[in-house]
Amino acid sequence: MGRIGPTELLIILLIVVLLFGARRLPEIAHAIGRSGREFRKGLEGSGEGERAAGGDAEPESPPGDGSARK
Repeated sequence: MGRIGPTELLIILLIVVLLFGARRLPEIAHAIGRSGREFRKGLEGSGEGERAAGGDAEPESPPGDGSARK
């Protein structure tokens, strides 16, 4: 199976226009772009959370390990 060429892209675009109409295409494109940005923000946020939660920080000692004896 080969790559999608310009003819195939034109056919796909024509089908999309027929399904949704020319008026709704800008709205759909805007929604897809917004979804992509939110997805990337979510991926970046999850990576920062992992680094902050378990990165280079020393683990806390569990209670009752004997380090607080007098």
